[in-house]
Amino acid sequence: MSILADIPFSLLELAPMREDSTITDTLKDSLAYAQHAEHLGVNRFWLAEHHNMPGIICSATSILIGYIAGGTERIRVGAGGIMLPNHAPLVVAEQFGTLANLYPGRIDLGLGRAPGSDPVTSLALNRDTQRAEHFPDEVNELQSLLGPREARQSGQAKAVRAIPGENTNVPIWLLGSSLFSAQLAAQRGLPYVFAGHFAPRFLSEAIALYRREFVPSAVLAKPYVMVGLPLVAAPTDAEAEYLSTTSKQRILALIRGQEMWLKPPIDSMDGLWSEQEKSYVDSFLSLSICGGPATIKHRLEVFVEQTGVDEVMFTNDLYRNEHCLRALDILMSIKA
Repeated sequence: MSILADIPFSLLELAPMREDSTITDTLKDSLAYAQHAEHLGVNRFWLAEHHNMPGIICSATSILIGYIAGGTERIRVGAGGIMLPNHAPLVVAEQFGTLANLYPGRIDLGLGRAPGSDPVTSLALNRDTQRAEHFPDEVNELQSLLGPREARQSGQAKAVRAIPGENTNVPIWLLGSSLFSAQLAAQRGLPYVFAGHFAPRFLSEAIALYRREFVPSAVLAKPYVMVGLPLVAAPTDAEAEYLSTTSKQRILALIRGQEMWLKPPIDSMDGLWSEQEKSYVDSFLSLSICGGPATIKHRLEVFVEQTGVDEVMFTNDLYRNEHCLRALDILMSIKA
């Protein structure tokens, strides 16, 4: 039996949009994608907060979580993540407390401390440019608001209540691409997600730090690591490589500060980028699982053996929705 059989597979969605599509159709495609994932036995379907990025329709993250959860029945739905410096902890607690009551036992709350946008947009979201420095305290506050009132301290902290939210104990995950969140997750005894789908550089170091410094908590007895990976699955290696040019064009647009619409795959990236840009894109996607069934199975088995991760979360941004659904079929078929 494959080592992958017991590893949960999950999905991270950015609601990517083609320039010739509409927001309504894009979100309908995301729902169809989540429904197909649920049918195949995917564990979680998370949505990632981004702002001011034409081509990514995921700014109102909690609303989209409700939309996806309302259109599915069993799959866990959550944020991967909510960028906490953009929001008051009380507002996040109320939103996710509402979701937890509407969809009991199915809502996850992943938290990040990056703005999820450019500096100008970040300032428009939150005038306090120092908010990220208070991330550990705000994680504490959010945990308290989602927990039982009797466990909270007296005074103002106890007087402010998240209604709904209080005592829902929505599972909180910490997300990161560096060592900061790995260390904080370890100190707090929280599950940890490393963003290998866009920042693979510190993967090994962050996981090692998290496991080494982990302190058991009321919510987690031992370390739990999930890693995000880019996925491009197709019937053959050649087709997967062809389809991967959609992601490569998108990352190229990102580093150039251009709009990030999904673009159709092309035969070759030659002539589209400089050597320096190619190097950056290749580094960005260095953990990509790209290929036909046998290739992606082998690459994933090696990755799991080397890292010992507990769960893998995939981005699956292909140009055609039918190709995204097919990629899920291929991905779930290799677990046997």
